[in-house]
Amino acid sequence: SLWLPSVKDNLIICCCIRWLFLPFLCLSLSVFKNPVCKVYRFQTVDSKWMLVREQMEECTLSFSIPKQLLSLYIQEDMGRVQDLRELGELSPHWDNLRKEVVTRYGGLISSYQETLAELDKVTGRSFKPSCCKAQKSLEFIPINLHTQRMRVTCPRKTDTIYDIVTVGAPAAHFQGFKCGGLQRLLSRYEAEKKSFSTAYQCIYYSPEHTAKAQEVLSTMSILQPLITNLADQLLQAAQEHSSTGLRDALKMLSDKVSQLPNPSMHLLIHLSYPFISLYYTSSLPPLIFPVGDWREQLCPLVTRLKDCVMEVVEKAKKAMTFVLLQEAACSIPQGFLLQQRRDVVFSQALAALACGFIMRLYAGMQDKSFLRQLHLVGLVAQFESLLSTYSEEIGMLEDMEFGISDLRRVLFKITEAKTEDISELQPLVCGRRDHFTVEVPLPRLVFQTLPEEIKEGKPLQVFPVLFNVGINEQQTIAERFGDISLQERINQKNFEILEAYYKSLSEKVPLECLPCFQTQSDIKELLETLGQNVVTKKRKNVEILWIAGMICRRLNGIRFTSCKSAKDRTSMSVTLEQCALLRDEHQLSKDFFIRALDCMRREGCRIENVEKNIRCRKYAFNMLQLMAFPKCYRPPEGTYGKVDS
Repeated sequence: SLWLPSVKDNLIICCCIRWLFLPFLCLSLSVFKNPVCKVYRFQTVDSKWMLVREQMEECTLSFSIPKQLLSLYIQEDMGRVQDLRELGELSPHWDNLRKEVVTRYGGLISSYQETLAELDKVTGRSFKPSCCKAQKSLEFIPINLHTQRMRVTCPRKTDTIYDIVTVGAPAAHFQGFKCGGLQRLLSRYEAEKKSFSTAYQCIYYSPEHTAKAQEVLSTMSILQPLITNLADQLLQAAQEHSSTGLRDALKMLSDKVSQLPNPSMHLLIHLSYPFISLYYTSSLPPLIFPVGDWREQLCPLVTRLKDCVMEVVEKAKKAMTFVLLQEAACSIPQGFLLQQRRDVVFSQALAALACGFIMRLYAGMQDKSFLRQLHLVGLVAQFESLLSTYSEEIGMLEDMEFGISDLRRVLFKITEAKTEDISELQPLVCGRRDHFTVEVPLPRLVFQTLPEEIKEGKPLQVFPVLFNVGINEQQTIAERFGDISLQERINQKNFEILEAYYKSLSEKVPLECLPCFQTQSDIKELLETLGQNVVTKKRKNVEILWIAGMICRRLNGIRFTSCKSAKDRTSMSVTLEQCALLRDEHQLSKDFFIRALDCMRREGCRIENVEKNIRCRKYAFNMLQLMAFPKCYRPPEGTYGKVDS
């Protein structure tokens, strides 16, 4: 009743399916590689048969995204050093602090350059095995990042696919968790920084203030070249005597100048019959000149405008740079170590998110309702975590919480690839720490099928949410003798984010456009149940994870599952979810549920994942540990043993 084809059968099936989807094959090959396929046959409740195919793949983004981020970190920090040097002459006290801050930045830059050089030497690998999780040269790389797809063919329903991304919890394993993770470290650091600022004559700036200063600097670097370019366009339109071009350039120029961080700097333009009036500061009278040689009349005014803008930008840059100097001076040395930790965690999280976004985009390319939802509202990305809130894993969870939260600073943009070459389909990351954009290129023929809003480059949002329920023996200790408040806070906070996303979605997209499922509960009812569960005091309440996963799939979202290494507990969760989907959506016979679950865990893609990581086909559990697990998360006899994870 359970059909497990030979390697030859798998190869033939895989080839046939890939030929059916040849138009999108180049997309898959550009990002996903080294597929592992397993095929099963299970009986339905009406004694018919369904065909189930699992496919697990590695993702090239495991290395390419962190390498791009490292380059951007280096570029940003080198720019910061240059800004500090351009502050000019400072008092001896501040000059000494500047030298110390520049030295710290230099150390960070040097460390990142060294890591990038080491990563450039890595060839032929597209995932980091769990045994390398604490390796210094690979600390920016996500642990054991894989995609998994289940395709179901059954008599009563058209072929359906279910995707999930599995990845080790984004955390700074090399730096360790002796003093906790980012949540505790940053709280302690902010308290210490206040007392340090008093001792060293620094002004204490909160994270919100420094974030605003960084935002102003980022805005300046974008606005200045834009204004210069628009001013040149204005002169070009004047030379061509194009009144329409002149009006358009003036309007855009006025808009950009008004965004400068100086309330007295405005550009107001008025064109009336034979005169043009130009206001470029509120403190000066308007300049009015007759329309004759437009370029000759405008040239000195535009030059003066550029000079004014330059002066405003320079003053704003120096003021904000001095704010950041004071903040950095109060950060020595702990602030730089925390920045590095946050960079490491974010790098792992972004690589996983980009992988999931691209997998979901490729799967929904021909679904107009999904594409409409994508550009109108954005996608929810639901991270499921099985970490305990005890010992080292509580530090991992603290890191993961910040890493997932920082993903809110990421936007996606879909672009047209320059050529049809597969190498041109690799995603590109641009931006800086306060804001990153991931550009996803598509072949021209595929790109042309997208909605106009997406083709025009509209930024696409992702709403990351994290739910955690520990299931191992360490969680038993935490629940009986420790503290699970971190898990409770995370689940409550992210439930509110998920609920707000649903509200926004229901206001902009007809809910009938969302995927159809056999189970009767609608999203609103599921959200109410989830809300009740996150406030209920219940040990190892894995229903939180199940319900959150169901909601994510009904919202067209991206599913992620994590534990420490994405190898053992993650495998139990993924196989359980797959069998639950077969039961609830494809009428898997109840008599076959446990048999199908054991089959997937014994022979499926997840045991192959274990072997890829540790060269052993055994889940890293022992009998005593498994006694603490919820029953549905226990592997079959003969598939586990205590091995090095």
